[in-house]
Amino acid sequence: MIPAAFPPKDEMARLTASMLLEIEAVHFNAREPFTLASGLPSPTYIDCRKLISFPRIRSTLMDFLACTVMREAGFEAFDNVAGGETAGIPFSALIAERLGLPMTYVRKKPKGYGRNARIEGVMAEGERVLLVEDLTTDGGSKLSFVDAIRETGATCGHTAVIFYYGIFPETIRVLGDHGVALHHLCTWWDVLEVARDKQIFDAETLREVEEFLRQPRAWQEARQAQ
Repeated sequence: MIPAAFPPKDEMARLTASMLLEIEAVHFNAREPFTLASGLPSPTYIDCRKLISFPRIRSTLMDFLACTVMREAGFEAFDNVAGGETAGIPFSALIAERLGLPMTYVRKKPKGYGRNARIEGVMAEGERVLLVEDLTTDGGSKLSFVDAIRETGATCGHTAVIFYYGIFPETIRVLGDHGVALHHLCTWWDVLEVARDKQIFDAETLREVEEFLRQPRAWQEARQAQ
């Protein structure tokens, strides 16, 4: 069912952050930083995959994301919804259901046998495809998925995510240079604000997290040098 409610963007951001904190998808640890996929340290980690196990929160956030996409991109802007392997697959299915559109998914690389395909499902030349993922950090991982979609003759000018780091200034430029607009529900700044309001983490941890969010590259370089 296509959602009809359109909460203000700032209210959706705050509610999304609150829900992510409620299910403990957010982890802060400045004393023993997490190691990101890039190999760099971070006092923050988020696991949006946990959302699939919480049906009420999952449904609400998918309504929020569908509303955000329609409001920012248009009600008739897409012909197909594609999920990025693997985290984007369940969310793309849920968004496709809400928008009444076909769903496909994009492999990170060809599967190496059979048709050696990267696109699973039916994607036709000329279709306007929305790429759905769980999150984005600096936007770089989205480009391979977008290129795979475009290789079919379809177009892909939009990607929608639940969570956007919001701390790397190059993200919007990287995606924009590739002809892709980003739609998201909340950022680390929203999570930090709600965490402070609800006093979920101690003050020292929140102070360290804010330092990282303000200067992530400098924070990482300093910790790697230790």
